[in-house]
Amino acid sequence: TAALGEETLASASSSSDSDTGGASPPPRKKHRASAAEGAGEPGASAVLTGLSGVVLGLAAHSQTTSAIHFNRSVVNNLHGIMQSNGAGQEQESSELSCLNSAQNGESSSAGGSHSNGLLSNTDNSNGVGTSNGSSAGPCSGTSSSEVGSLKKKKRLSQAEEDVIRLIGQHLHGLGLNQTVDLLMQESGCRLEHPSASKFRNHVMEGEWDKAENDLNELRALMHSPNAIVVSLPSPPSQRMKFLLLQQKYLEYLEDGKVLEALQVLRGELTPLKYNTDRIHILSGYLMCSHADDLRAKAEWEGKGTASRSRLLDKLQTYLPPSVMLPPRRLHTLLRQAVELQRDRCLYHNTKLDNSLDSVSLLLDHVCSRKQFPCYTQQILTEHCNEVWFCKFSNDGTKLATGSKDTTVIIWQVDPESHQLKLLRTLEGHAYGVSYLAWSPDDTYLIACGPDDCSELWLWNVQTGELRTKMSQSHEDSLTSVAWNPDGKRFVAGGQRGQFYQCDLDGNLLDSWEGVRVQCLWCLSDGRTVLASDTHQRIRGYNFEDLTDRNIVQEDHPIMSFTVSKNGRLALLNVATQGVHLWDLQDRVLVRKYQGVTQGFYTIHSCFGGHNEDFIASGSEDHKVYIWHRRGELPIAELTGHTRTVNCVSWNPAIPGLMASASDDGTVRIWGPAPFLDSHEKCAT
Repeated sequence: TAALGEETLASASSSSDSDTGGASPPPRKKHRASAAEGAGEPGASAVLTGLSGVVLGLAAHSQTTSAIHFNRSVVNNLHGIMQSNGAGQEQESSELSCLNSAQNGESSSAGGSHSNGLLSNTDNSNGVGTSNGSSAGPCSGTSSSEVGSLKKKKRLSQAEEDVIRLIGQHLHGLGLNQTVDLLMQESGCRLEHPSASKFRNHVMEGEWDKAENDLNELRALMHSPNAIVVSLPSPPSQRMKFLLLQQKYLEYLEDGKVLEALQVLRGELTPLKYNTDRIHILSGYLMCSHADDLRAKAEWEGKGTASRSRLLDKLQTYLPPSVMLPPRRLHTLLRQAVELQRDRCLYHNTKLDNSLDSVSLLLDHVCSRKQFPCYTQQILTEHCNEVWFCKFSNDGTKLATGSKDTTVIIWQVDPESHQLKLLRTLEGHAYGVSYLAWSPDDTYLIACGPDDCSELWLWNVQTGELRTKMSQSHEDSLTSVAWNPDGKRFVAGGQRGQFYQCDLDGNLLDSWEGVRVQCLWCLSDGRTVLASDTHQRIRGYNFEDLTDRNIVQEDHPIMSFTVSKNGRLALLNVATQGVHLWDLQDRVLVRKYQGVTQGFYTIHSCFGGHNEDFIASGSEDHKVYIWHRRGELPIAELTGHTRTVNCVSWNPAIPGLMASASDDGTVRIWGPAPFLDSHEKCAT
């Protein structure tokens, strides 16, 4: 570079000599002078342009004092040449500005700031401020005013600012405060309003009087001014001040400053005339003998960061997010996203865990169909005729199956392998068994027969003994039964107009005349019994005040129904229509599920899975259909039975276990795929 500079200087010197009478180079065609060059000779201008590049190179790479002095002499020589050739002053000052900046090893824009408050980056490897690592500024063709300011960054959108604030809040919660400061500085955003920051600091430092004064400053920042005016009786504003004073009062008590605490109670809390019941409780804390007693009775962490942070979380709920973000907002959004993905997952059938530690945020949540009870795990063939009904016990440890062969078989569920083995056989049901009902504590099991059966059997499952064989009249048809939640009573009925309430010994407690019952269910209130009848409806009957009301009305016969655990939803098998979901509270039809073949056979469907998110039903086309509760189309069609599937039961304790009973004389146990690799087992 130095050699090139000397050669160029020699060329410039010879050019100057030609102007003063020395040997001149061969003449060449003139070029039009630019406005920046003024009226000087174009030859000298071209030379100066070349020299400018050399000077810049020298300035950028020179690191020693001698190089800097050499650069100054070059500029002085250039100045003389420019004056002798009439070069414009503007380019001279521009190049001088470049050189002076280069001598300091800095860009001329060093120390400048962006419109969003960013400080410029001056740590370039070549000592010259650039946008891509190469020198820039007036020496490269831009004006000096452009070099004096950095290129403006793209303006952040509202969404981008929100994301930055969310990240900042999360980092702050992790204690990475310096990182937060740098993030806010570089982005030009602020984590929260200065007034909110001041309010936060005063709360965390326990400066309660200052914190109360901060509320007045925050008032102007609220969307609704009345939401924080402490002098008005609006609940939000009073609640904020009340929370502050309550913390102040408790801390005084913990420190043993009883008089100061009493002053807060009488002079500040009581005049608010807010939540007087709580004030009475607070006054009782004056009698606490020591700090541990106070913390225990008040269920309070004590004076310090923990209780004040909890207080801030409560106070933030009354401030708009533009002023102060809600507590742990990013964590909340991520948890909601995970829950939404789980809700949309067709095969999610595991317990919901609200902790983000149990999932990966790097991948979308997906459950494999292989984890769903879609595969035959076991075929029970002990019945020798059509199997009409099956039902898991409430604790999921047993399965009861009833058959046309007049027997009930109790199966034990292995808690580890989920395989079923025969526990005992209950015999003597002359007409066959078409319906079974477990008592709430699974001690007893009631068996009913088909339409022409006037008897029902109440068995002690633990001992295998028949406790009661009930028959009110030979004209009766007791085809359905339901337990009262207290486990001491049950209701039974049939299509010939019988509707009874009995005790465990079969004694008649109450009866309802003229009701032709197809199916029964007792609600959790212990008073209301739901009954589907021959008028294609479900009515609610109250045995205490003897009132009844219509709840569901269908256009076709209701062959059977079941109710969700919370008593809100009813699942109906409707003749020629299929499976319908009703909201019992709003009394509206929610959904009709498609795919199942339903004629006039009695088919029993069920809720199942975690949170009862799934619905399963048998079908006359020999299949078992499974739907997600929120979708009308089946997510699985299970094949294997060779005749009509009469009943399906989902294990209430093991979400991946399901049973189906069929006219083919078998009971199939359904579960996940028998072989899952480690990735599939951990997919959820």
